[in-house]
Amino acid sequence: MFPLVGSIGLIVVGMYSTTLGPTQLGKKEWALPYDLWGTLIATTRLAHGNIGGLYAPPTGLISLPGAAVILVPCAALISALGLSLAIPGAHNLHPAVWLVAGPYQIALCCVTLFAADALAERLGVTFWKRGLLALASASILWSVSARWGHPEDAVAVGLLLYAILAQSNGRLALAGWLTGTAVCVQPLVLLAVPVMLAVLPWRRMVPFLVRGALPSAVLLGATALANWHDTYLSVTSQPDSPVINHPTAWTSLAPAMSNHNVAAGPFRLATIVLACLCALAVRRAWQARMPGDGPAGTGTAWTVPLLAEVLWWAALTLALRSFFEPVMVSYYPWPPMAVALIPAATLGWPRLFASGLIAGGLTAAAQGPSHAVWIWWVPIVAGLVVQLAVSYPIRIGKPVTLLTPAEVATGPTGR
Repeated sequence: MFPLVGSIGLIVVGMYSTTLGPTQLGKKEWALPYDLWGTLIATTRLAHGNIGGLYAPPTGLISLPGAAVILVPCAALISALGLSLAIPGAHNLHPAVWLVAGPYQIALCCVTLFAADALAERLGVTFWKRGLLALASASILWSVSARWGHPEDAVAVGLLLYAILAQSNGRLALAGWLTGTAVCVQPLVLLAVPVMLAVLPWRRMVPFLVRGALPSAVLLGATALANWHDTYLSVTSQPDSPVINHPTAWTSLAPAMSNHNVAAGPFRLATIVLACLCALAVRRAWQARMPGDGPAGTGTAWTVPLLAEVLWWAALTLALRSFFEPVMVSYYPWPPMAVALIPAATLGWPRLFASGLIAGGLTAAAQGPSHAVWIWWVPIVAGLVVQLAVSYPIRIGKPVTLLTPAEVATGPTGR
């Protein structure tokens, strides 16, 4: 019930804040997420069979092809209605296409609300705490959906959470495919994959990685065959503008590109390496508490303390993007905040309230226009560190015992 109510509320608030809200404040133009238009153009090309046009100008797409695939039903409806994809502006104040694309992409983003609630139920979180979790999650989701129009980030994180849930119940094949789909939609979730691998026995890592890589390899391979130049340039360089967006302490170290852009791709690869090192550091501690072959064996499931700990480490690795990105956008801090709220829900009411308030405050602060590193980026990073500290599941010191999926379904005594 809570994620459904949160989804409806977010759609209503999101559409109001982008259409009627600005006009009632005396503005002529709707406050629309311009970033979505490039992805819609790419998706419309894909819906018409033009695979090679995904990364060709003016789409500006730098994510993997899954970001366009999830919008194909919306693009098909837009084409059927004959709606224009002209960029909003002075000559296009109220684009009708937003009335179709807006509710669709906001609803897509809400998959994270259902995933978070499913994990909260698995963790034994009480009814009203799940309500507060849904409220906090929906509030910070506004930035990603209605404000910036990046449903691929929300869908990828939602699929990642469902993958962790499947892995916690011993369903490794499903977890692998869900992870692969998440990566194909938005590769930022690669930062959390090493944490999922850290809980697996060595013999199960290769099948998991194959499933995790196959969707991206197939779609990206097809796109590269159709248009190698634009695909390679967009996916590997991933240009971003510190003039338009927010510079960080690492901006000057990023390779310079044309039009005042910098290449974010090399830094993102280095961040993935750092996430792998984090996973290696915690694997030994987890192995010491896992009898036999670990909780990833067939027919076994994780305990509540272990699942909470995995979620917290996933949030930490997702936060590495904000810590080491050469250029930041206002919605970048959302993934770690959304994931950190879930283990916080297993703690007392004060910790959950504090985590939610910090996440809400960071979401609001991230919308600020400042381009000064010390005014914008440093407080955002500091806020993420504080939220992670508040959300750390300190009750994880209990002995780890293995549960069967049947015990999980009927409610284990360890809750």
